[in-house]
Amino acid sequence: MSFSASLSGHERLLFSNQRHPHFSVLPKPNSNFPPITLPSHQRLVFAPTDPSKKDLCCRVKNLCCRARPLRAIAASGDSNPSKELRRILQSPGIHQGPAVFDALSAKLVERAGFGLCFTSGFSISAARLGLPDAGLISYGEMVDQGSQITQAVSIPVIGDGDNGYGNHINVKRTVKGFIRAGFAGILLEDQVSPKACGHTRGRKVVSREDAVMRIKAAIDAREESGSDIVIIARTDSRQAISLEESLWRSRAFADAGADVLFIDALASREEMKAFCEITPLLPKLANMLEGGGKTPILNPIELEEIGFKLVAYPLSLIGVSIQAMQDALTAIKSGRIPPPGSMPSFDEMKETLGFNAYYEEEKRYTTIPSQPSFGTGYYPAEKNTYMTRTATQDDNDPVVEVITPYVYDDSRSRSSGIWSRSLSVKITGRDGLEKLDMRVPAGFLEGITNIVPGLMGVNIKEMLDDATVDADGSPQRGKVLLDFNDTLGDRIQVLIE
Repeated sequence: MSFSASLSGHERLLFSNQRHPHFSVLPKPNSNFPPITLPSHQRLVFAPTDPSKKDLCCRVKNLCCRARPLRAIAASGDSNPSKELRRILQSPGIHQGPAVFDALSAKLVERAGFGLCFTSGFSISAARLGLPDAGLISYGEMVDQGSQITQAVSIPVIGDGDNGYGNHINVKRTVKGFIRAGFAGILLEDQVSPKACGHTRGRKVVSREDAVMRIKAAIDAREESGSDIVIIARTDSRQAISLEESLWRSRAFADAGADVLFIDALASREEMKAFCEITPLLPKLANMLEGGGKTPILNPIELEEIGFKLVAYPLSLIGVSIQAMQDALTAIKSGRIPPPGSMPSFDEMKETLGFNAYYEEEKRYTTIPSQPSFGTGYYPAEKNTYMTRTATQDDNDPVVEVITPYVYDDSRSRSSGIWSRSLSVKITGRDGLEKLDMRVPAGFLEGITNIVPGLMGVNIKEMLDDATVDADGSPQRGKVLLDFNDTLGDRIQVLIE
């Protein structure tokens, strides 16, 4: 029996929830369940056509009998991060996700070619607060940090929602906040408050009923938001109670509607295999806590063979960052700088941070002014020249436009010589020190009062018209047009050059 049809020609079924007492499946090689597509108006009905498939039929029933709406996702490209994460979960192989703690670490993960990443409460608490992951960081701080991270990258980001930061209403608020922050998924755990970091001592969990209700509240929040955020249900009961308890809770989370399951601090390969054997149709998350956690560190191939779909690396980036900063500080304290091999060059750092892309985009908005623009305040200038920086190709190569005074060629006009003259503007402070000595073309009269606020209300053009003229009809050189002290006690002089 084949399960193949069309769902608008471009969609794939992720989950079905049709209640039916009879189930059978046709397994695909090397997979627990074949991809299924069908028209959106149809229901899945399984019939026990092969007695040998009875056990697998029961596992399918565990997944399908959740009374959840049919959930389908477009197979074509979609910018929605949750849908992209669901596409990844349905694609072959195991998928690695380093844990990030800020926008820069997330950008580096994306540049390295990873398809997704996690946020780590441990790392964010360390980087943002400099404090241990012991329930000290708040919901608001995690959402704010997460928003910066999701905006920095285009890959899906799975957020660490801790225990929801309160009761079930708080869990709903947390899920909705993570949706608005742009997370593709959220990880929720069953620890009490204040929570403790995974693989550390002192962890306690809430009751079974309370733990399951957290997942149901998260699903309600998702439905109320019209979102498709992936809900990862985590239990810490392996360390707090027993392996059997953690397996029971994982099954209950699956029945409640969780999308991915995660048992923290599994202590052996055998425990990891036992976990992956429950509800085989749901993806499982492995946590490879670096540097001495309770779970064996396995490579991705080994994890995939056991049955995991996602693998997180929670401490790698924050750990190497701490070590690198400590080494750099040791070098600086001893009078040296970090050796070249221990850090990227300045050009490499600029490329990583997007300076070159910024410069390229900046060119799109560069304008070359046809007239000079004078700002307020005192601005020094080159002698006899007006210069404006109109664009920058790089830090050492400024592009400068030089505006040469235009000579008005009408000898009959008394003011024709204005354009051939410069005005010297000098400002001397009360202490006798020179604050400004600049020259501008006399034709730019309208801009002078913007350069020197003290000249507001002074008609310099009228003063030029009244000035004694030279033989060529232009205002007399060296003529002092203004010489006064402003309200600050500075001496302001304007002369004809």
